[in-house]
Amino acid sequence: MVRLDANPLISEDVTDDIKWPPTNLDSDEPPLETDFHRNQIDLLIRLLKYWWQDRPDFYISGNLTVYYNEQQLKRRDFRGPDIFVVLGAEKKDRRSWTIWEEGGKYPNVVIELLSSSTATVDRGAKKQLYQDVWRLPNYFWFHPQTMEFAGFHLVNSQYEAITPTETGWLWSEQLELYLGIHERQLRWFSAQGQLMPLPEAAERQRAEQAQQRVERLEEQAEQAQQRAEQAQQRAERLEELLRARGINPDYPPA
Repeated sequence: MVRLDANPLISEDVTDDIKWPPTNLDSDEPPLETDFHRNQIDLLIRLLKYWWQDRPDFYISGNLTVYYNEQQLKRRDFRGPDIFVVLGAEKKDRRSWTIWEEGGKYPNVVIELLSSSTATVDRGAKKQLYQDVWRLPNYFWFHPQTMEFAGFHLVNSQYEAITPTETGWLWSEQLELYLGIHERQLRWFSAQGQLMPLPEAAERQRAEQAQQRVERLEEQAEQAQQRAEQAQQRAERLEELLRARGINPDYPPA
C-alpha cells in the first residue's frame, strides 16, 4: 500500500479528503443456532490452538466477521465463517478479521457448519464467494446432525472435491492435517493418522507420564541405595571374618 503522507506532492489538505476504509471493526455475526454448532466450533478451535501452541504464525477463530471490501459494509453483507484459519498471521486476539488491516491476507481454510437455515447459502453463495473472490484454497462443510461432510480445494481457479480416504477423512494441504468424523464430531487428525487429543486429555497424559518418570527415578534411587547397603554389609562381614582369624583388616594401612 502506498503511503500518501510520504509523498511530498500530496498535501495534507488532499489526504484529509480521502475516504479511508474503517478500522477496528467489531464482528457482527448472528448467534449460533444450536449447542451442536457452538460445541463443534469450540472443539476444533481448542484442538488446533493446543496442537500448535508453540507455533506463532497462525490465527484461528469462529463465527467472526471477515471484512473484505467497503461494498460489503454498505450492504451489510457480512461473511463470518463458522471456523477459519489464516496462516502467516500474528497469533493474537482480534475483534474481527479485516483484510485491509491484515496486509491483504485472506483465510487459507474455512469450515462451515450446515444447518437447515444456512445449508443452501453455504453450498451456493458462500462457496462461490470463497472460490471467486477470496480464492480460498480449502473449503469444508459439515452438518453436526446429519453428518454430511464434504471438502474442496482450489485447482486452476475452480473448486474440485477432495477425495476422501478409506476412513472418510479429507486432507487439507494448507494445514497438512486431516479432517474426519470421530464419535459424531468433526476432528483433526495428523498426517500420520493420529487423532488430535483433547487438550485436557493430553495434559492428563503428560502429567501421568511425568509421574511415571518420577516413580522410575525414585525406584532407581531406592535400588541404588539397596546395592550400597548390601555392599556395606558384605564389607562388614568380611572385616568380621578377618578379625575372627586374627587378621587385622586395617594392615597394612592405606
